[in-house]
Amino acid sequence: MSLLDDLIGNSRPVSHHGPSPRAVADTSTWISAASRLSEGHLTMLGLWGERNAVHLALLDERAGATAILSLEELQNGYPSIAQYHPPALRLERALRDLTGLAPEGLADSRPWLDHGRWDLRFPLGKHSAPASALSYAFLPADGKNLHQIPVGPVHAGIIEPGHFRFTANGETVVRLEERLGYVHKGIEALMTGADPTQGLRLAGRTSGDSCVAYAYAFSRAVEAALGVKVPPRAVWLRALMAELERLANHLGDIGAICNDAAFALMLAHCAVLRELVLRSADAAFGHRLMRDRIVPGGVSADLDNNGKAGLRALHAELCRKFPALVDLYDNTASLQDRTVGAGVVESGLAGQYGAGGYIGRAAGRDFDTRRNLAYAPYDQLSFEVPLLRDGDVNARIWIRIREVEQSLSLMEQILDRLPDGPFLAEAPAVNEVREGMALVEGFRGDVLAWLRLSPAGKIERCHLRDPSWFQWPLLEAAIKDNIVADFPLCNKSFNCSYSGHDL
Repeated sequence: MSLLDDLIGNSRPVSHHGPSPRAVADTSTWISAASRLSEGHLTMLGLWGERNAVHLALLDERAGATAILSLEELQNGYPSIAQYHPPALRLERALRDLTGLAPEGLADSRPWLDHGRWDLRFPLGKHSAPASALSYAFLPADGKNLHQIPVGPVHAGIIEPGHFRFTANGETVVRLEERLGYVHKGIEALMTGADPTQGLRLAGRTSGDSCVAYAYAFSRAVEAALGVKVPPRAVWLRALMAELERLANHLGDIGAICNDAAFALMLAHCAVLRELVLRSADAAFGHRLMRDRIVPGGVSADLDNNGKAGLRALHAELCRKFPALVDLYDNTASLQDRTVGAGVVESGLAGQYGAGGYIGRAAGRDFDTRRNLAYAPYDQLSFEVPLLRDGDVNARIWIRIREVEQSLSLMEQILDRLPDGPFLAEAPAVNEVREGMALVEGFRGDVLAWLRLSPAGKIERCHLRDPSWFQWPLLEAAIKDNIVADFPLCNKSFNCSYSGHDL
């Protein structure tokens, strides 16, 4: 029995939600859920709101079960989750910026996404006049010989904007505080009133390096809401695209991390392999990033014999060249000197924040949506989830290396077993409100999509949660006691998304 059963049982179920349950809770049940989060019995998957409601997505990792608790008919606020469970802090600050609903008992009253430059306040709630430019007070740090170093939001390279405020004692970092929100695009507001086809295009552009993962999650949420049965060929093609995206990003990251440790040779070789993956994806599916290729009901582009042959050639090339790069990394002492022991994420923090992907798995959190919440075709495929416990830059590189190897194995299995048949199914007509949620394993970790469709089939509310929401805070902890000069290396080993986080 799942630990979620009592919470759901004490609440009013929502009949039109799938595949996991959603229930409308009372205040005492809401606080009980917060207590279970604080005790480590449950993991928070997401927290979002709308005009008069807030929603809390929960995971019972041991039982492999998920559920959503909601508070509805709210007027002004709701009991803060963050006062019990700190990982909810930034989500509640963002929720307040977007909806105007105030988390009661929240210790940090500063805005998060709203920098005082929007043309209105509370775009997903009761609209209000725009705020004047907001002053933002960074947290103080008292002590002898401390100084502050502001970095960003504009950076020296081609990189998304984010502000990092270092407090340092000489070269040693005492505190790092992040400020994000500079690339807020209003995606969730733009989705309101859109049809699923328009919504898909927005979802796939939430974070440019995760086009497949977001389209995958959004499409599965639509299908869960409408009860769409996806053709088997499309199910397998989706997984193939997801593994190609994982390969491209991991190869790019391995090279870029080594480059930040002044070992440009790895960057050059990994960049070549990444380019091979992107070109093969373009030849197979008509787009380098496979954008808009996963759609509700299946896929929009089939794989022909030439594309299949190209992917097999790519597989052979990667299997031939990648092991030599692994040896190069493993046998370069000057590189190991920079990565081993740098930017350590403690296992307790990784578990508390529910950190996904290579950040969580490098720090001992043994969770992968493809296995723990297995969805087709991963429930029919053979693969291992790599796990390390050191939590440093080196561990995050090795998790990526092992995941490249596993993705190559999965790619081969999918190509060998790809079924014939149609690749797109039509959605059935409905005349009632429907809701759906999905979790998909992107290259950074689990991507969540939740939506509500009106009887006319339009999106009433859609929420997309990037894995970076639970990873950015860990970077602040990981850089403490490292030197300032190691921040680029640690930051790149995290490679959190600014755009995916900022919505």
